[in-house]
Amino acid sequence: MAETRPGLSRPRRTGGDGTPEVFCADEQVAVAVDLGRWQTLALDVLEAEGVRGAAELTVVFVDEGTMQQLNAQYMGNNYATDVLAFPLDAVEATRTPGPGALTKGPGKNGFDIADLPLLLGDVVVCPTVAMKQAPSHAGTEDDEMALLLVHGILHVLGNDHDTAEAAIAMQALERKHLESFHWQAAAPANFRHVPEVTQ
Repeated sequence: MAETRPGLSRPRRTGGDGTPEVFCADEQVAVAVDLGRWQTLALDVLEAEGVRGAAELTVVFVDEGTMQQLNAQYMGNNYATDVLAFPLDAVEATRTPGPGALTKGPGKNGFDIADLPLLLGDVVVCPTVAMKQAPSHAGTEDDEMALLLVHGILHVLGNDHDTAEAAIAMQALERKHLESFHWQAAAPANFRHVPEVTQ
């Protein structure tokens, strides 16, 4: 499943004044994508995961060629994958006093990073790869798209599947969010989702 950049810490979950926003873009034409539906699912997952205040997430649906280029450039894998996650606010910003330090002005207290909007990152989904793997992965094309979106969001929020325990925990979170916001019921019998460990 998703490829992520290794070694990122858990990002903060609270931005400045405002509410979380999800920006969706469909940059492929092979599969019809209901941007509003996936935006709503993303917002529900962010809220359930404790994201508060001004926070921004971008979700982009791309073709296989674009996904292959991104996967090669950022992950070193020369094939089109299903989902990529690019966390942005994964490292807490720290500033030291001195020239160039962020402040509120002369003689004022230091700049508070918590006042800034929280830039969560980008989730990139390839619908054509999702459609191809759906029968052997999540079961249906619709469930596959939902799973990939939730999976990518959880990666952006600092979750990973680099150990067996982490993979099981991440899968449990995925199932919880899918049952709450996608199916609004228990997972269907045909939902096949095996945790995968990536190193």
